[in-house]
Amino acid sequence: MLSVWAGGAVFDLIWLCAALAVALEWQSIVPAARPQLRYLGAGLGMAASACFAFTGWPGAAVVVLLACGLLLALAAGPRYQMWAAGGIAYAGALVLSLAALHGSPDYGGRAIVWLFAIVWGTDVFAYFGGRLIGGPKLWPHISPGKTWSGTLTGIFAGAILGVAAASIGLSPPPQIIPIFFLGLVAAALSQAGDIFESSFKRRFGVKDSSRLIPGHGGFMDRLDAFIAAACFAALIGAVRGGPTVAAGLLNWY
Repeated sequence: MLSVWAGGAVFDLIWLCAALAVALEWQSIVPAARPQLRYLGAGLGMAASACFAFTGWPGAAVVVLLACGLLLALAAGPRYQMWAAGGIAYAGALVLSLAALHGSPDYGGRAIVWLFAIVWGTDVFAYFGGRLIGGPKLWPHISPGKTWSGTLTGIFAGAILGVAAASIGLSPPPQIIPIFFLGLVAAALSQAGDIFESSFKRRFGVKDSSRLIPGHGGFMDRLDAFIAAACFAALIGAVRGGPTVAAGLLNWY
């Protein structure tokens, strides 16, 4: 929330640091050759692509990410080429999505708060829903703590909180139904993002992506759901059209 409140260069710097951490954590998990070269390539690539993305040059940012992905694949060797390159795509998706959404003077901050409300709301209510209701596990081999009851409770609650975040302070308020259904999809994808990151770590026998956040693992562990939801939000906003990506996402009148 600090990034949204401060905006401007502070927003860009905070999310650049987050994306850098994600990119480096991913490379640390993949047991490929030349880790130092991969760290250097991922760090420089993310920094350059973020500078382009946050200054309104998304095409240049994509070119940098593609070149960096190729470098990482070559450095990793044949067995882990796709995994090493996938890390820069994963972290780059976060930067590109947030740069696209936040670049709106009218809806940018609201779009990011909408994402926070959905992702955090889904996570919190999924936890308490699972504890209170219980029942069958969602995917015990990948994410043994998740239940169907908790997941569905979290998705529904996240969508409702998303409606509130998108509507508060606007007169007249936007149409509730499309915002609610967008929230449902974003909440479901946030849970899918969590499961994807869990499966990635399990593939390489890792419990936490790092120890950068004491008691909470790493940045990937905290941002996995947010990355998936942000990519969906930016895609919907771009496909719908409008003066900005964020307006395409939230402007339902």
